[in-house]
Amino acid sequence: MNGEVNAEQARKILDMLTAGGAMDDINTPLALRLIPLAQELDDIELSERLLHHAKQNAADEIEQGWADFEGHKYSVAEVDIFAELAVKSELMEGGAPLAAAVFHHTALLHLGKEEYEEAQAFANRSIRLRESIEDSSGIAYGLAVLETCAKRMNDHDTAIVHGTRRIELAMKMKDEEAQIEAMADLAHSQATIGNFAAAKDLYEQSLELAGELEDLSGQLVARWGLADIAEIAEDYETAMLQLSDCLHTFINAGLPTPIAVRQRIEDLADFNNRNSNQNQD
Repeated sequence: MNGEVNAEQARKILDMLTAGGAMDDINTPLALRLIPLAQELDDIELSERLLHHAKQNAADEIEQGWADFEGHKYSVAEVDIFAELAVKSELMEGGAPLAAAVFHHTALLHLGKEEYEEAQAFANRSIRLRESIEDSSGIAYGLAVLETCAKRMNDHDTAIVHGTRRIELAMKMKDEEAQIEAMADLAHSQATIGNFAAAKDLYEQSLELAGELEDLSGQLVARWGLADIAEIAEDYETAMLQLSDCLHTFINAGLPTPIAVRQRIEDLADFNNRNSNQNQD
C-alpha cells in the first residue's frame, strides 16, 4: 500500500467502490488501478472481476491495450505475447506510454531469463519512446535495466555510463529515493573495476541520503558496500563499525536485523580473533 493506506483502509476503499452495483460506475483506468490493491489483499476473486470489468468497458483501443497488458501479466503470458502487444501499441495514436510500458516489461522478462541482448533491445525501445514523451521516471527505469544487463555481461564501463545517467536524472527530478538506489548501484560498478575511492564516495552519499529519509534498505546496501571496501583494504575495524552501525539502525527502528548482517558480523569477529591469536603465537 506504499505507506499511504493500511490493509483495513484499503478494504474499505475497495468495498465502497465495488460492492453491489457500484462497480458499474467504474471506468477502465480506475479498475486497472484498483487491481494491484485487490492483489495486495489477496482478493483473487475481486482482482479477476476488476480485470474483466476493465476489458469489457474500455473506451478506446488505448484503454483496451492497458487492459490486455494487465491481463497478460495476470495470466503470466509468454514473452512473445507482450512483444506483440508492444509493437501493436506503438502504432496506435497516443500509444507511446502504453508501448513503452510493455516494451519495458518485455525487457524485464528477458532479463529474468538471462537473455541480456534481448533485454537491452527492448529496454532501448522503451527508453526511446519515453524520451519522446519526456517521461523521466520511465527513462530511469529503463536505464536501470540496461545497467543491470551490462553488469551481468561484465561490461562495467557501459554499466557506469548508464548508472551515471540514472543519477543525473534522479537529481534532475529531485527524487532522493531514486538517487539512493542509483548511487549504490553505480558504487558497486566502480568497486568492481577497482575504483574504490569513487565507490566509497558514492556509497557515502547514498548512505547520507538514506539516513535523512530513514530508508533502512538503502542504509543496509550502502553500509554493506562500505564494509566490502574496508575489508578489501584490510581495514577490518572500519568494516565492523559499518556492520555494527547497520545492526543498531535496525534495532533502534524496532525491526529484526537481516540474518546476513548478523552472520557477517559473527564471521568478521571470528576472523579477527583468529588473526589476533596467530599474531600472539
